[in-house]
Amino acid sequence: MGGGTSAAAASPRAEDGALSGLTVEHRTDPLGVDATRPRFGWRMWSPARGRSQGAYQILVASSQDKLTAARADVWNSGRVTSSDSVAVRYAGKPLHPSSRYHWTVTVWDADGRVVGTAPAAFFETGLMSTDGVTGWDGAQWIGMKGKAPNSPGAPMLRAEASLATKDRSRARVREARLYLSALGVYDAYVNGHHVTVPQDGGTTIELLPPGWTNYDVRVNYMTYDVTDLVAREQTVTLAAVLGNGWYNGRVSNGSTYHAKNGNALALKARLLIQYTDGTSQSVVTDPDNGWKATDTGPCRTDDIYDGQTYDARKELPGWTSSGFDDTAWSDVERVPFATKYPDAQLLACPAESARLMPRWDRRPQSITVATGVTGKDSSPHGRGRIVVDPARTVTDPTRAASASVTIGTGDTAIFDLGQNMVGVARYTLRGPAGAQVEFRFGEILNDDSAGADGPEGSVYRANLRSAKATSTYLLKGDRHGETHQDSLTFYGFRYVSVTATDAVTITGLTGRVATSAISETGTVTTNDPDINQLASNIRWGQRGNYLWVPTDCPQRDERVGWTGDTQVFATTGLYNADAGVFLSHFQDTVVDSQTIYGVDKAQFTVVAPGGRYNFQGGGSGWADCGVIVPWTVWQMTGDATIVRDSWPAMVRYLDWIRRQTGDTYAGQGSLTGDWLAPQKTSAQLMSDVYYGYVARLMAQMALAIGRPSEGEAYKELFGRIRQAFITKYLGTEGGRVTVKSSLGDASPIEPGADPNQKTEDNSQTALLWVLKLGFYETEAQRRTLVGLLADNIGNDAAYKAAHPNSSRVRYAENTLSVGFLGVNVLAPVLSDEGRTDLAYKLLHQDALPSWLFSVKNGATTVWERWNSYSQDDGFGPVSMNSFNHYAYGAIMEWMYAYMAGIARDPEHPGFKRFLLQPHIDPTGRITHVSSTYESPYGEIRSEWTVDDAGRTLAYEAAVPPNSEATLHLPSASADSVREGRTPLSRVDGVRFLGHTDGVSSYRLPSGRYRMTAHLR
Repeated sequence: MGGGTSAAAASPRAEDGALSGLTVEHRTDPLGVDATRPRFGWRMWSPARGRSQGAYQILVASSQDKLTAARADVWNSGRVTSSDSVAVRYAGKPLHPSSRYHWTVTVWDADGRVVGTAPAAFFETGLMSTDGVTGWDGAQWIGMKGKAPNSPGAPMLRAEASLATKDRSRARVREARLYLSALGVYDAYVNGHHVTVPQDGGTTIELLPPGWTNYDVRVNYMTYDVTDLVAREQTVTLAAVLGNGWYNGRVSNGSTYHAKNGNALALKARLLIQYTDGTSQSVVTDPDNGWKATDTGPCRTDDIYDGQTYDARKELPGWTSSGFDDTAWSDVERVPFATKYPDAQLLACPAESARLMPRWDRRPQSITVATGVTGKDSSPHGRGRIVVDPARTVTDPTRAASASVTIGTGDTAIFDLGQNMVGVARYTLRGPAGAQVEFRFGEILNDDSAGADGPEGSVYRANLRSAKATSTYLLKGDRHGETHQDSLTFYGFRYVSVTATDAVTITGLTGRVATSAISETGTVTTNDPDINQLASNIRWGQRGNYLWVPTDCPQRDERVGWTGDTQVFATTGLYNADAGVFLSHFQDTVVDSQTIYGVDKAQFTVVAPGGRYNFQGGGSGWADCGVIVPWTVWQMTGDATIVRDSWPAMVRYLDWIRRQTGDTYAGQGSLTGDWLAPQKTSAQLMSDVYYGYVARLMAQMALAIGRPSEGEAYKELFGRIRQAFITKYLGTEGGRVTVKSSLGDASPIEPGADPNQKTEDNSQTALLWVLKLGFYETEAQRRTLVGLLADNIGNDAAYKAAHPNSSRVRYAENTLSVGFLGVNVLAPVLSDEGRTDLAYKLLHQDALPSWLFSVKNGATTVWERWNSYSQDDGFGPVSMNSFNHYAYGAIMEWMYAYMAGIARDPEHPGFKRFLLQPHIDPTGRITHVSSTYESPYGEIRSEWTVDDAGRTLAYEAAVPPNSEATLHLPSASADSVREGRTPLSRVDGVRFLGHTDGVSSYRLPSGRYRMTAHLR
């Protein structure tokens, strides 16, 4: 690291726009950064091929005008010879709390030429404390005095304060920051305006901040720039509505912070106002600081599962603004949370919040008005069908989007938004004061099958179990109309069923989508509309279930962070969206839960946060999330921070398993097994393979963080697990190879399972994992295992005749039979073993069980069960039947990495070097695939087209600067792969690696490529 030199002096001119994507802590211009040594990142752009970074220089300054090498007063890294541009650690002066820092980076290429200097970016520190005291300037946890938890009425808190100066010419507001947290959730207002966050070039509101954590260990606070809401005012008013969120209610059952009668809701805030004369002022939550509270407002009830009741007659106009008369309101009191949980930390939220995304708003596709029920006597199960009023029913999507509909007592309006989504509904009504309107949410309509819970055409809600999922609104009687959207709960829905106690007109209804997956990074499209719909379903499932924490489902009385679902889907999730900090934040919660709920404070848990459903039995496949998510985030982002931070917890977990099973080298056991698999596999076998899997991952991660001796120990552990597995499960009697996946029962807790169904040898999931982990001894065995897997999947008449007692006899040829723990390895293992033909046959299959079965049956998100619903057979088992459950969407990992061919290279995490390996569809159904992925180094592109005769492949690729790719392209010969008329092997910068088994391989430097190849 040398001394500072001006970037401008290094070259007479740099490329315009050559550097972009500047991030701090993996976020763009973030507020509330608590890291003492934050991580910087940037991306290069260059039209030239083979451009890579040779050196960088970071400047950090207290003001933008000081961003020169001579004046940077916080950090001048000097010219650092390095190609690093991801997670580069700050190494300057100590950072101060509540301070904005400006920064830029200059990059030189590998030949010493300046690439460019990035436009200035900024980051802003938070309070940089964890104790809830330092930096909070006396702010306390406060709540409404005398308010009994769970009593009607959401607490509304407010305070007014005069600004510190009245002479506006001498000192004006320069900056205003609001640091805000709640025990529960909040809606916050400053000077009558809802506090918003930037999004898509505008602003939007968050839903349910500050999110969900293990409150007795850590609580998050949020940071907001409210300068525009405070400037030019002489007083400031802070106001908030508090909701139960995940802090109270059934969702918190079993949690260590749960109270039988409910917890007192509380607010903690500091508004920091900085003036142009260098002075500052704080407005904080303090019982002695003018705060008042009431619970007489319009929000009467709120619950994560049950919904929200809003009585517009109780609205208090102007209560969030200055000058409101609150003299009749109650006082506030200190809530003794810090006394009860003295070790709980109050931390800046390090990830993106959940927020409403206007670009994904959905308007009705149809509106149906039902006036009653008919045909009960003639219907198969006595439920009948709804009576539709054609005069008020709108089936044209264009008209339905803006149509008004009037309903009265006995009527039901059913709005179809065309897409299963997560969020809230915004609705506008006209009607008499006191009329009560109920909006009930559901994912699918009833048919006439046995599993329906109402007349055909009504909204099916049995799968919500005890969740009421209802938005109740009582009108105030405004003849101009009344608009409302819930803010203290959320729903999973496609359909909204509306009833009223009096005649009301619904003049508008919009489904508002909420998600924490706010920045999408990947696309995959094909010429096959069914596959495109599957990809859309997967993406919508992720949007809905990446909400503060990665949940299993968004609609029923569950909605918790199941760790098995999380780890299975993590790679797909990171292709689809910039979710590295989201999953890293969840990993922090997983580590917290380990010491709260884990057996011996060492076992990772099956859900996080909280204790609902957190059984402490065998957790393989779920508990292993605590190892798999750090490995996945590291592999996809190139940042090993999550590995270093989680290492002690991961070691504790592996040591604990070893203590449980000793020299048997068996896994800890699994209560869940291969969850909801049509073909049953021994749950203990699944535990054993996952023990081996996480041991192997630990060996890889140990090397990445400079722990080679530990890496060798885990490599040895993996070898012992492998040998123990082979001894126990790999049968070779009579010269036949058998994976004894019938040794032990499947999950003992799976709802809806056939109690008479037995585990089977050579199950699909067992064969897949044996092949993935190399749990065999010879290549001959490997070939046999691949054959057994192909026979199982093929499931032809001969196979069924040879296996008459197998569950496979009930299903069609070329169907999958895996559950949650087999779905993400199925297609990748097939491709790795040279059977991409089978992977494509499975992808195209629409008979049960298959991915397209749900698409064929009208799904717009991925289902929990392969048989969640069928137009022929109706509803699957209601006890465990979510129509928005992303685990089976893990097939999209294969769609990116194999079908499109954008795959990570495990030896070079974060796509510093990556694979381009398009796998052509041997069935001929898919002839065009286009995919992009915004990697840490820039956009990767892979697009291929096969002509109608299947003879020629046209391929386009983009490799971002400062990275390189290894291309494996199908071709009849190396000479047939050409860029224009030039063989690719002779193109400048391209290195030919060889041609084997119909695939030509090359090393590609950065750049854009268009090439063709003969396939035969």
